[in-house]
Amino acid sequence: MLNKYARAFFTRVLTPFAAFLLRRGVSPDAVTLIGTAGVMAGALAFFPRGEFFWGTIVITLFVFSDLVDGNMARQAGVSSRWGAFLDSTLDRVADSAVFGGIALWYAGRGDDNVLCAVAIFCLASGQVVSYTKARGESIGLPVAVNGLVERAERLVITLVAAGLAGLHGFGVPHIDVLLPFALWVVAVGSLVTLGQRVVTVRKEAAEADAAAPGSEATS
Repeated sequence: MLNKYARAFFTRVLTPFAAFLLRRGVSPDAVTLIGTAGVMAGALAFFPRGEFFWGTIVITLFVFSDLVDGNMARQAGVSSRWGAFLDSTLDRVADSAVFGGIALWYAGRGDDNVLCAVAIFCLASGQVVSYTKARGESIGLPVAVNGLVERAERLVITLVAAGLAGLHGFGVPHIDVLLPFALWVVAVGSLVTLGQRVVTVRKEAAEADAAAPGSEATS
């Protein structure tokens, strides 16, 4: 849901920056790689130590590369299957780093096995949600569904909550409860989204099988 509107807005905002990088000879693939490396560094260097505010700042600086690289490819007329594959693959790597960093905190100094498990569930369910769409499309189905909590929602909810929770280290009382709450929201939302996609694929597959040549209608 958020993906549809946020992408359109930020694409307009980031178009001049994308054009600037192209004039400097930077390739879209380079932006994709640098952005992913930056997100991983922010998540894995700061989150396991409980430095959620600074980790979120670093991640936010790099996470927009996901919009910039595609914008650059379109402006340069070099959009390709390889670029789409690389972008999608590295998105999964970046997401894993974010939730992995949070899980490491709760497995260590955060000392909360339940929240560690919830963070791992968020990591795994996010991968499976993405896989269901990719697998459905690979067998020729449109997977025409806007899930409750897709990638954009997962990242925004988690990073906003993590950044605000990090203010606890600056003396803001009780604000650290936002991160556990956000993790539960993302976990439940991802489970609902997975269900939505599975149901959609099942329906579309049944319709496609029924319409296939040689299929027999049953009464």
